[in-house]
Amino acid sequence: MQWEIVIGLEVHAQLSTQSKIFSGASTAFGAAPNAEACGVDLALPGVLPVLNRGAVDRAIKLGLAVGGKINSPSIFARKNYFYPDLPKGYQISQYELPVVEGGSVRIQVRQDGEEREKMIRLVRAHLEEDAGKSLHEDFHGMTGIDLNRAGTPLLEIVSEPDMRSSAEAVVYAKTLHSLVRWIGICDGNMQEGSFRCDANVSVRHQGADRLGTRCEIKNLNSFRFLEKAIDYEARRQIEILEDGGTIQQQTRLYDPDKDETRAMRSKEDAQDYRYFPDPDLLPLEISGSWIAEVKSGLPELPQQMRTRFERDYGLSAYDASTLTADRDIAGYYEAVVDKLPSDPKLCANWVMGDISGYLNDQGKFFDNCPLSPSQLAQLLTRIKDGTISGKIAKEVFRQMWTKVREQSATWKSRNSELEENLADQIIEAQGLKQISDSGALEKLVGEVIAANSKSVEEYKAGKEKAFNALVGQVMKAAKGKANPAQVNEILKKKLAD
Repeated sequence: MQWEIVIGLEVHAQLSTQSKIFSGASTAFGAAPNAEACGVDLALPGVLPVLNRGAVDRAIKLGLAVGGKINSPSIFARKNYFYPDLPKGYQISQYELPVVEGGSVRIQVRQDGEEREKMIRLVRAHLEEDAGKSLHEDFHGMTGIDLNRAGTPLLEIVSEPDMRSSAEAVVYAKTLHSLVRWIGICDGNMQEGSFRCDANVSVRHQGADRLGTRCEIKNLNSFRFLEKAIDYEARRQIEILEDGGTIQQQTRLYDPDKDETRAMRSKEDAQDYRYFPDPDLLPLEISGSWIAEVKSGLPELPQQMRTRFERDYGLSAYDASTLTADRDIAGYYEAVVDKLPSDPKLCANWVMGDISGYLNDQGKFFDNCPLSPSQLAQLLTRIKDGTISGKIAKEVFRQMWTKVREQSATWKSRNSELEENLADQIIEAQGLKQISDSGALEKLVGEVIAANSKSVEEYKAGKEKAFNALVGQVMKAAKGKANPAQVNEILKKKLAD
């Protein structure tokens, strides 16, 4: 029996405001428990919420970026439920008229060995306040309540159930993660809970129109856990159905240690929360001029930049997509191309390859890369003008990276002119200039041919590998500094003669 997995995600992005959504308390991470909870967050008698305009600005930004409708008026509602870390006994959220309605996110998925684009539709993106946190450790068997997070502004981004595998869900989550960071509304720090996902998972027979009963997996704060939780939950539901059972609508938690989901509570429907408009907050009027003001501050979006990279730089769809996966990568790449506009593909290869590899090995990102775009561009220029070979460039790059790392600073925080000629310094000091003198190379090639008569005979007998062996001998004699293209040309000519 063929089964189809149906997935929708609810993503909670913590907005990058300095204060909370309805109070002036700080949103900074890492303070002592309850040190950043004011009277509004504690729900003391008589306090009233005051909406943070910065949170609305960021919600509008997201709406514009995904092509959604910005509702005006937009209504705040009370979502009623009772948890120890929810001081008021309700959460201020949105229900009938969220700030953002509709929109879509394009993702690149791999199917049958080929990349293709898929559109994930959005239901809504609404503003709400976060709850506090229950602490279960170091309290002598009791539970402590930390209300520092209470009132932190969240934008909940709800997708339609358009994903059909855990891999698609991860790609969508990563794309959305990149987007909220790109437009500057969320820092995306999953370890601190700034970006977390709830996955709604159901299964149905292949080709069926009707959706199955869904279960919601709460608070997944890593892409790996998201994938593993969905895969486990889908298997669990399929096994139950194939054994003749039925799926109970539930809220579940994922246990990464046991790699399983477990029931947390029965899943509530909207009516269970008894939504009604919050009488303490007036309807939010979002004017056309407000939307225009926010729109003027939006950067070039990833999709637009991908199209431009393909058109202006002649990059493949894959390269353009990789280089625009993060705004810092895209900015770094463009800064390199600005210094070496004659070869955008060479720049792309080094940014996606050597630079990304070194950063990954050290757990760093492009925003704190030690090597500046100018320094990399100078190294690539020396490859282009034949000063060094591609192989020697790898060694020069390694030495450059070691040198800049010793300065314990990123390229942005250093003087932009400091050691921009670093590649030339290393090439000169190490005597790494490529040998391109035809006379010198002809002499080396002649000596290698004379000393390797067996390889010469094998080449004449039609063995191409023998030619590569001779090239290797020339490069060895030149200590890797011979111009490979010239060596090939001279060697072929001499062997033909």
